[in-house]
Amino acid sequence: MNTPCKLYKRQYKKAKETLDLLETQKSQIDFKLKSNPVCPDLHKKLRLINLDIKITNNELEQAESDIEECESKYNFSEMETQLF
Repeated sequence: MNTPCKLYKRQYKKAKETLDLLETQKSQIDFKLKSNPVCPDLHKKLRLINLDIKITNNELEQAESDIEECESKYNFSEMETQLF
């Protein structure tokens, strides 16, 4: 029964790793933009990275919500079983 919770925890971990990678890429682009602030290619990459960061943040929030729901459901089921 705890297997779905593990799945959500893995999804959270993977999203967190992805977010860390995206933040690193964003920092690199920001650094390059300091030396070349009018480069359209860098601005396009920055927009895409920012979009990916927003999507990943949403995935993190969803995974957190799913974990909380799963754990509360699992704990409730466990308590229910002990009562009977």
